[in-house]
Amino acid sequence: MTARVVIALVLLAAQVSTLVMGQSSLLLLGLCIAYLVATVAMRMLSQPRGRDMVFDPRWVATIGLDVATFSALHFMQGATINYTPLFALPVLQAAVLGALPLALGTTALVTLILLADAWRWSMEFPADTTTRMLQSGLAGAGLFIVAYLTNHLALRLSRQEAMALQSAREARVQMLVNELVIEHLSDGVLVIDQQLVVNAANPSARHLLEWELLGRSLPFALDAEPGWTPLADLVLRTFALGGAQRAELNIQVDHLPVCHLQARTQLADALADGAQSLCVLFLQDRREMEARMRTEKLAAMGRMSAAVAHEIRNPLASISQANALLGEELADPAQQRLVAMVQQNAQRLSRIVDEILDVARVEHLGASAAGVNLPLDDSVRAMCGEWTSQHRNPQAVLLSLAAGTREVRFDPEHLRRVLVNLLDNAWQHADHARPIQVSTSLNGKGAAVLQVWSEGPQLEQTVQRHLFEPFFSSRSRSSGLGLYICRELCERHRATISHERLSRYQENRKVGGNAFTVTFESREDSASRAAPVSVQ
Repeated sequence: MTARVVIALVLLAAQVSTLVMGQSSLLLLGLCIAYLVATVAMRMLSQPRGRDMVFDPRWVATIGLDVATFSALHFMQGATINYTPLFALPVLQAAVLGALPLALGTTALVTLILLADAWRWSMEFPADTTTRMLQSGLAGAGLFIVAYLTNHLALRLSRQEAMALQSAREARVQMLVNELVIEHLSDGVLVIDQQLVVNAANPSARHLLEWELLGRSLPFALDAEPGWTPLADLVLRTFALGGAQRAELNIQVDHLPVCHLQARTQLADALADGAQSLCVLFLQDRREMEARMRTEKLAAMGRMSAAVAHEIRNPLASISQANALLGEELADPAQQRLVAMVQQNAQRLSRIVDEILDVARVEHLGASAAGVNLPLDDSVRAMCGEWTSQHRNPQAVLLSLAAGTREVRFDPEHLRRVLVNLLDNAWQHADHARPIQVSTSLNGKGAAVLQVWSEGPQLEQTVQRHLFEPFFSSRSRSSGLGLYICRELCERHRATISHERLSRYQENRKVGGNAFTVTFESREDSASRAAPVSVQ
């Protein structure tokens, strides 16, 4: 479009010059002015479109206008100026912007115009007929060759552009996937250049180094904080040696707690000449690693201990029975105390065996356990009554039941086990002078909620992270299986269990406590899960 405007200006200047010399007419000058106006309007108003059209109105507005204007000039002023080279413009335009039939059709039209002009001159000057016909034929043949080659090159360029766009889209998608993966990695990731400037980092790295508390934002220098010196030294050593490095580091920054890290580096070589290499620094919390390893080992031991528990149960029952018979024969108070100690520890061992076997049973339930519709409030009231009777303390539990007649789909024995485990856990960690609060309600989504709250100190962060893992306990005399069994049973019945720190009123004062919340499957979720799926 810009080339057409330039050619229109050149033609107008040429017509003005010839008009001054008396070799042109006002009609040709007006034609050039009109062509200039048309080309400028097309340059300002036209928008790029696909090049696969054979013929559409654009041809009349662009290529057809050029052919008509150049033909008029060629026929009306052919004696003084040769306009034949200008016909290459519409031919090239048709070859680049259109399909091959449009390019060949435009070239054929231009060739016919040139041959018609040669025939017109042969009528006036018969002696030049052969020469003019030969020139017009050669010009037409050359334009056909130019049109074919130009269209072929345009097609190749278009395919390469499409491939480049497709590759760019795929690269963009891959980049987004990589960013998503890095963002959700549990390991911290830092991208650092040779000047120790941190250019990128994922949320785990920000959490481990806690630089936001120090007022830092990307990009920043890794050696800006004295406490990060071990990390900076590790990165410098990586660049100096040109290979991956690994180290265990202890990071202490200002008043923040010490961060024990497992760090490893990897060099990302520069792909372009002159670009600098980057160092990718991976950070892991050593305490998290040790906790995961400990959990895996304990889980393996738990699977093995389930088999051992079966063998322990029968001898343990024999010991308890023999101890009971022995206690009936002994009258000495000191010996009775020994019998009581044996009985107490035998009961503790029996409870641990039962919990281990419970874990084995839960793991063999399958993806979901069958349940029945239980009235939540009535079931909780009855189960809490049984629990307080066993502990001989009717005031140990304070009920607040507000679920009404709502029913939940749960196995009765499994719900009893969940509630008893939560009550036992609360009783072990709570102040026995104040009751445990058990409440039921309906949340905003219409799902039934069961909550067990007890006053007590806030749990440590490390304890909260592993609260529902098997064989994890903050008490030395606990097996660490109660909360794990609760979570497994809830998941089997499509319920969820969670822990949170909540404040409640006790004796007209606000006190802090720990709440375990069981959220049952809502009616909408149950209906959508049970609804048949229609295939169209």
